Amino acid sequence: MTSPGGPSSSGSEDLQQLMDQRKRKRMISNRESARRSRMKKQTHLNELMAQVNQLKEQNNQTVTNINRVTQVYLNVEAQNSVLRAQMAELSHRLQSLNEIINCINSANSTIDETQVIGDDGFFNPWNLLHVNQPIMASADAFMY
Repeated sequence: MTSPGGPSSSGSEDLQQLMDQRKRKRMISNRESARRSRMKKQTHLNELMAQVNQLKEQNNQTVTNINRVTQVYLNVEAQNSVLRAQMAELSHRLQSLNEIINCINSANSTIDETQVIGDDGFFNPWNLLHVNQPIMASADAFMY
């Protein structure tokens, strides 16, 4: 005969305790797993935030460099425009001077050596203009 506190109730209690113990272990294991998962997620989030900050810094540096290079480019373009205008003006002047020399040379083509000395007996360099060559310009002249 079995008593109410006998072996059958004892086996049932042992089984219940074993199930409760397994349930607690599983609960503890799940909590630990969830804690590890949260920590891993937080670590990943921290790494992503660090990467965002690094990329923002790189972006700021890139924008700064672009602005600096753009300013240099605009300065060079402005200087280039000034130099082109100066070159056009100097080319026009050169053309005008060559035309003047050609006119003087054609007018002086009949002058002989006796006309190099002026009426006052002094050397007059303007009388030698017919021996001059046309003025030529090179790219080097525009660099100064």
